Amino acid sequence: MPARPVWEGHLRLSLVTCGVALHKAVGESGGDVRFHLLNPETHNRVRQCWRDAETGDEVSRRDLVRGFEVAKDEYVVVTDEDIQELKLESTKVVDIERFVDCDDIDRLYWDEPYYMVPSGKTAAEPFAVIREAMRGEKRVAIGRIVMANRERVVAIEVRGPGLLLSTLRSQEEVRSDAVLFEDMPEAKVQPQMVEIAKSIIAQQAGPFAPEDFRDRYQEALAELVQRKAGGTRPTRKREAPEESNVIDLMEALKRSLKGSGKAAPTQPEKRAAKKAPAKPRSKAPPAKTRKSA
Repeated sequence: MPARPVWEGHLRLSLVTCGVALHKAVGESGGDVRFHLLNPETHNRVRQCWRDAETGDEVSRRDLVRGFEVAKDEYVVVTDEDIQELKLESTKVVDIERFVDCDDIDRLYWDEPYYMVPSGKTAAEPFAVIREAMRGEKRVAIGRIVMANRERVVAIEVRGPGLLLSTLRSQEEVRSDAVLFEDMPEAKVQPQMVEIAKSIIAQQAGPFAPEDFRDRYQEALAELVQRKAGGTRPTRKREAPEESNVIDLMEALKRSLKGSGKAAPTQPEKRAAKKAPAKPRSKAPPAKTRKSA
């Protein structure tokens, strides 16, 4: 049974509207090793408590209120009722404003993905109409949604029988690369080095298989916890990878290419090999015959 949706409302394209629900497309791994904070003397769990900064009195978490600091130690209190009175349409409606090419959205702006499905049988037909129209055009829909007390710009694209809604970061959130990239020192690279690097890339090319990439650090933590729970301690530290002593970049590239088992001469090397005259074969010395006894 699917988990409860994180948001429910409507998707609207011009005059076509349908009820939709959003479900998280990504989540935390269930096998992650999580630690609790303990009292070192008793090994009992400790709990966090909230105290008044002036009086020192303990305050229950459920009694806390939100406050925005307008001056030093002066706050404006904002209640849940105040927030609910903000009647932005995007609180309950994702209104498609425009359609853009997917490549026009810089990868830096993509944030959290959510699966979008129709909410109820009556929403199935208009949802399918919007989905199939988008599938034919091969464009991404841009709209807005209010989630977690923020209005976010979102991108919606077709994914199988459903839709995939991704929140987009705002321009204020994305840092400019100009300062970092402009200060990078310029380097002149030899064409031969680039050709060797291209050969290495070609030899390591392959399909993306998510199952091949595991969290080896979490696996090591789980192994550590298992050993300690069984009463044994780690026998040795995990060895750090050896640092290469290759200083010459060209030599490092050539070794990398050779290590893949498909070493191939670069174009300059091929031309040099054609121009070089063939060396005469040296005659092998006559084999010594064993004297008969």
